[in-house]
Amino acid sequence: MSFFDTLQEATHQERHELFNLPVIRDALEGKVSLESYRAFLTQAYYHVRHTVPLMMACGARLPSRLEWLRQAVCEYIEDEYGHEQWVLNDIEACGGDKSAVRDGRPSLPIELMVGFLYDLIARDNPVGLFGMVNVLEGTSIALATHAAGSIRQRLDLPESAFSYLSSHGALDIEHMQTYRRLMNKLEDPDDQAAVIHASKVVYTLYADMFRGLPRDGENVHAPV
Repeated sequence: MSFFDTLQEATHQERHELFNLPVIRDALEGKVSLESYRAFLTQAYYHVRHTVPLMMACGARLPSRLEWLRQAVCEYIEDEYGHEQWVLNDIEACGGDKSAVRDGRPSLPIELMVGFLYDLIARDNPVGLFGMVNVLEGTSIALATHAAGSIRQRLDLPESAFSYLSSHGALDIEHMQTYRRLMNKLEDPDDQAAVIHASKVVYTLYADMFRGLPRDGENVHAPV
């Protein structure tokens, strides 16, 4: 079995728990309130703005035996640069205050997730950052391909309110094809274990973030 397939099998339970959350099921069916969509974008901003810095830190810490992976990190950085601005623009397009979001703080699950990833790179195995890629890009593909259009129609929002989510559908499908190829080149058991461990942690914390989002008819807010 390829490592990519091993990774998916090893994280099946965490992925199943995420995609079976009521708020995720609502999103996949297009049943999302404006408050919930804004809350999702807000938390997305707080982790997307760290994607490039995390990748830069990862690339700097990779050993010379993984030079091929460092090259892939450089290409990924080029693709991802500036996406946090897309999120802020979407927030503004759906009536939110992007300045307040930019100057605010994430929910606890996102703060813990980002902190965990920086610590993983600095103190443990930087290859583990690719566990984050497995979770976030896989989730955004599902939301973009199955939810973005129906959410937009339900909320009667302009296309300009979905630049982050919609663009990440096609972009992340391409990224996941590259990701599969890269993961299947990882041969070191410690590298593989780091990716699996990080995937499990990020799935768990990302699910906790979604649990904190408001749903239709509920006055629930993301934990701080």
